[in-house]
Amino acid sequence: MAQKLTILGSTGSIGTQALDVVDMRGYEVIALTADSNYKLLEQQIRKYKPKYAALSNEDAAKTLRTLVADTSTTVLSGKEGVIECAAAMESDTVLNSIVGIAGLAPTMAALEEKKDIALANKETLVAGGKIVMEKARENGCAILPVDSEHSAIFQCLQGMNKKAELKSIILTASGGPFFGKSRDELKNVTVAQALKHPNWEMGAKITVDSASMMNKGLELIEAVWLFGVSPDMIDIVVHRESIIHSLIEYNDNSVIAQLGVPDMRIPIQYALTYPERYESPVKKLNLWDYRNLTFYKPDYETFECLQLCREAIKKGGLYPCVANGANEMANELFRKGKIGFLEIAEKVRLALERCDKKDNYTLSDVFDFDEMARSIVRESVNS
Repeated sequence: MAQKLTILGSTGSIGTQALDVVDMRGYEVIALTADSNYKLLEQQIRKYKPKYAALSNEDAAKTLRTLVADTSTTVLSGKEGVIECAAAMESDTVLNSIVGIAGLAPTMAALEEKKDIALANKETLVAGGKIVMEKARENGCAILPVDSEHSAIFQCLQGMNKKAELKSIILTASGGPFFGKSRDELKNVTVAQALKHPNWEMGAKITVDSASMMNKGLELIEAVWLFGVSPDMIDIVVHRESIIHSLIEYNDNSVIAQLGVPDMRIPIQYALTYPERYESPVKKLNLWDYRNLTFYKPDYETFECLQLCREAIKKGGLYPCVANGANEMANELFRKGKIGFLEIAEKVRLALERCDKKDNYTLSDVFDFDEMARSIVRESVNS
């Protein structure tokens, strides 16, 4: 699929692993972007020689511009610079691994220029699902999932007989670091405890989302848009080992699963090479190394964020956007020590309760509702 590639969020976990795939497949890198990590981005610029680079942090971009003045890379800055990289005419595929709703505008810019999207930024579809999918259809752009769960579903669906009927999608969840804990046990957990994920190495925001299981709720919403199914067709199962990445169930009750070691380079590469498969830098899965695979029902009462996301997508409109915006703000406040862990879900519920329904929306509406949700959370802490 990809020949000339732009990577948004190239210094993060997904971005650096995507560059491992680039090394193996020999893609041409057109643009790289990051938030503020100018030191790592400088190294990437010198190795991959992109035509463009951007840092959303203006001061960091100024520093980077000086550091790479001896190269041919044009360094852009701010949100506008990231968007300009996303829309760069020279690339044919944009891998979006930006964290949070900040990834939405670059996705839309890339779709406007008819770029295919390898999507690791789930908030793009959570917050603006309808307008994103409409723009992709309008411009004939592919949106290929990079999240391991959605990639697994996508891969399972490739062998689907046209006459078969999809009965359900089953998203797997690791359960995060607090699996099996009660609400009482979670009242005083620390940020450091929330950041100790058992299986995956991810950024701080997404790791806390995994601890609260908000991440799985966001993935549920994303799956609704990616696969055109109703929320009621999506089940969630806690699978601690993260070997089965997700499953689909057919109308005859047969279930198809995709398995692999917990390494994001498999879904990253498949999104970039689809429909072809190639040797990957990932080690072989030997099931005897794991011996037992376990499965549990999710605890919707303790991990309330999961239920809130299901309620939000069922209500439709911009409720998912509000849930996401409130969570991004609450997640940040928790990481800063301003609120407790269980308050994350409380803030999301508060924002959803104060939100008005809006079925028909524009990109501007998405950002307005996102800011409204964040304001509700901030004010509830400051009052």
